[in-house]
Amino acid sequence: MTATTTAPVAASSTPAPRGPSPRLRAWATRAPLLPALVFMIVVTQLPFVATVVISFFDWNALYPKARRFTGFDNYHQVLTDADLRHSVWTTVLLTATVVLVSLVLGLGLALLLDRRFRGRGVVRTLLIAPFLVVPVAAALLWKHVLYNPEYGLLNGLLHYVGGPQPDWISDTPLLAVEASLVWQWTPFMMLILLAGLQSRDQQQIEAARVDGASDWQIFRHLTLPHLRRYLELGALLGSIYIVQNFDAVFTITSGGLGTANLPYTVYQSFYQAHENGLASAAGVLVVIGSIVIATFALRVVSSLFREEVSRA
Repeated sequence: MTATTTAPVAASSTPAPRGPSPRLRAWATRAPLLPALVFMIVVTQLPFVATVVISFFDWNALYPKARRFTGFDNYHQVLTDADLRHSVWTTVLLTATVVLVSLVLGLGLALLLDRRFRGRGVVRTLLIAPFLVVPVAAALLWKHVLYNPEYGLLNGLLHYVGGPQPDWISDTPLLAVEASLVWQWTPFMMLILLAGLQSRDQQQIEAARVDGASDWQIFRHLTLPHLRRYLELGALLGSIYIVQNFDAVFTITSGGLGTANLPYTVYQSFYQAHENGLASAAGVLVVIGSIVIATFALRVVSSLFREEVSRA
């Protein structure tokens, strides 16, 4: 018998082709996002940098050659001027009132919509509708359809029952603005809290019912602690938007009768008084306040995501 031997195959001396480096792959992955990043920087960050620079100048648009560098004088004026301080206080009061009332009403509506009943989908759609209305259109609706002292719906109902005929905007201007904003932002709070209610552990609730817990005890000891993060998220997101609200104040009261908030004061300083530096300083303060609130909002959102991931 002849033995056959197989000679070992010599390893190829040609090295295997190497793929792209990790850094090159990372840049290739991010490259499609670069145009959007450049566009965002050009549209948002460069104007903000220009606003910060202008805020350090005494710059009146009617006398452009008389502009001069004044440092932090514009910020000092914003924080010490009586009218500007009043607008800051109005902004805080308006934001706090609208957010708190919207949260309470939104929680009540969310608890109702969490129950099963015929036509629940239609009711949800109708309750969400105010949040989908354009802000200026919503303000005009309240100003002319509801508040008008001659043909408004509110005075029409009061006339039907023999009540007084108040001029809502003149008598209660800040309350008139707050009511329109509460009407528009309650559906937003309702959606957030309804999502929180539907993420509850139903087995835990059923176990509490079996143990004899009442609806109030379940709400106080189970539902409310579970909704804490969602309440914080709704309050923070609502604060970010309402701090910057301009439409309702401008449309309903035109900033008069003590309703001028900080965004409206920025508009007045820039477009009416032509004080570019002063308006820029006030605008920068609004942005700083919004960033502070947004930072807390992002932390709450991150904690919610971490809780959902750990639960999954």
